[in-house]
Amino acid sequence: MKISPEILNLVPYKPGKPISETQREYGLTTVYKLASNENPLGPSPKAMEAVKRALDHQNLYPDPSHYELLQTLSKEWGVPTKQLAIGNGSDELIDLLTRIYCEPQDGVLTSVAAFNAYEVSAPANRAVIRKVPMKEGYRFDLAAIAEYFFAHPEQNIRLIFVSNPNNPTGTYAPKQEVEAFLEKLGNRDDVMIIFDEAYNEFVRASDYVSAQKYISTYKNLIVLRTFSKIYGLAGFRIGAMVAPPEVVEVFNRVRKPFNVNDLAQVAANAALQDKEFIERSQQICWKGLDYFYKKLEELGLPYIPSQGNFVMFDTLRDAAKVNEALLRRGIIMRPLLNYGFKTHLRLSVGLDHENQAAIAALAEVLKEIPALS
Repeated sequence: MKISPEILNLVPYKPGKPISETQREYGLTTVYKLASNENPLGPSPKAMEAVKRALDHQNLYPDPSHYELLQTLSKEWGVPTKQLAIGNGSDELIDLLTRIYCEPQDGVLTSVAAFNAYEVSAPANRAVIRKVPMKEGYRFDLAAIAEYFFAHPEQNIRLIFVSNPNNPTGTYAPKQEVEAFLEKLGNRDDVMIIFDEAYNEFVRASDYVSAQKYISTYKNLIVLRTFSKIYGLAGFRIGAMVAPPEVVEVFNRVRKPFNVNDLAQVAANAALQDKEFIERSQQICWKGLDYFYKKLEELGLPYIPSQGNFVMFDTLRDAAKVNEALLRRGIIMRPLLNYGFKTHLRLSVGLDHENQAAIAALAEVLKEIPALS
């Protein structure tokens, strides 16, 4: 049976190494996973209480309309429910938007070193990924992305993905650049602009703005959010989309009727209202980042100041070798070779003892592996 070349040539997304696999492979009992930007506090306590109460009716199908969650989202985010949609993680949102708006060989435009899911979803839906180089400081070059769009009408670019803040670099596009970008490309009929704001709640930069602010101004603007990070619900797989009503209406035609399970809906609904947990998660993140910055400077390793719950840093060595040595010591970080970074690793913020163990192991490994000349 013939399989299309787009599928055969597709490079699958490679997630962070699981703790259990590392324990089996290296014969370890204690392993700290600081590779997947997960919330080290675990899920929101209110979310877990709500999930426990919901366990006794799991013989029933989940609400296909996501009614309760949409009502809470509307209240918390100040957006009408007709402009909200729920997905099985941001991954489903990304994948279905690509399926909806792209014909075979249409273009999907983003940046070099943007979140890898865009590069997977495009060929999986027979579209072609196009990438514009980053500018100084590992930042999205929104002006260059706009220029590329206008310079290549023959590529039929239908989607533009902007991860803001970006994973894995942790960098962001400031308000002035976002507004200039939207002024150039907003309200067009031939392209959808998608801002992926998975790390929105961790931002400390004073000149950051969520694109959600401009949803009512631009008919071709979509904003994606996730419950995997600050809400600590990565295992439940749930994401949200803010978009014009006509986008939501088409999305709901394409998605599966029970795309988000009942426990995920219940957990997300409760987590949204757990303000104390959200604030605590932010403080853990910011404290951890400041600790990493201090220690990386002491180790002489360049890093990129981050607006996420992780930091990308340069080991000045073959990152694959550094990663292997860290794994032997029970520390899981994230290699970034698939993003084109041969000497960099990404380090997620954990609890204090996890952060300290990671830095101690890194210091040992740096002595073991010489820097590249």
